[in-house]
Amino acid sequence: MTRSTPIPETVTLHVPFRLVKRGGRKEMQLPEGVAQLRRTDNTLIKALARAFRWKCMLESGEFATIGELAEREGIAPSYMTRVLRLTLLAPDIVEAFLDGKQGPEVTLAHALEPFPAKWLDQPDHFGWIGGSGRR
Repeated sequence: MTRSTPIPETVTLHVPFRLVKRGGRKEMQLPEGVAQLRRTDNTLIKALARAFRWKCMLESGEFATIGELAEREGIAPSYMTRVLRLTLLAPDIVEAFLDGKQGPEVTLAHALEPFPAKWLDQPDHFGWIGGSGRR
């Protein structure tokens, strides 16, 4: 457009995307091949922080059992146990979660599912091939 060209009243912009539910909220997903901004999953980050805080509280002797700590926190001991398992994740996977580099299928619910204890086997569980092949 030049200065002498009139500005149209309506401009139409086509952006291909679809809405998907992720962790109980709707999120915009761009088509395959389009570079997407990585976004940290705050629910997953909060669970990781709680897991490591609870682990420190148990290891320091502040609480003798998971049951005691769960009662103080006002949550079920079974839930606390599942969240505490997050402390067994390989450091590079924890770092990827903190950087928002997990795939869209990795939610807190998925992370709380049983995963391999061996660090080398964990990337396959979370949809990554090999230890360093992050998406």
